[in-house]
Amino acid sequence: MYIVLNNFKIKIGCEKEFEKVWKSRDSHLDGVPGFIDFHLIKGQTLKDHTMYASHSTWESQNSFYAWVHSESFRLAHKNAGKHSNLYLGPPRLEEYTVVI
Repeated sequence: MYIVLNNFKIKIGCEKEFEKVWKSRDSHLDGVPGFIDFHLIKGQTLKDHTMYASHSTWESQNSFYAWVHSESFRLAHKNAGKHSNLYLGPPRLEEYTVVI
């Protein structure tokens, strides 16, 4: 399996709006070959931001990269910059291969 995290630093006071954006968006992941599941997870609140991560699980790295180059990916991210006022900087992508 392959796990992908996209880490977001969300400005203090913008957490509910950020969560609303994610709850109302169409991820376009249904039926994507190799996709297993998705979660939006909330982390620590620090001095100037709250940490969030989108967490997706894939059958393989190839499945994830095939999606990244697909029309489904383009549709899911077409409005990605629309809510940039909620973020402290750009998201940080992390990719992991499951060992155990």
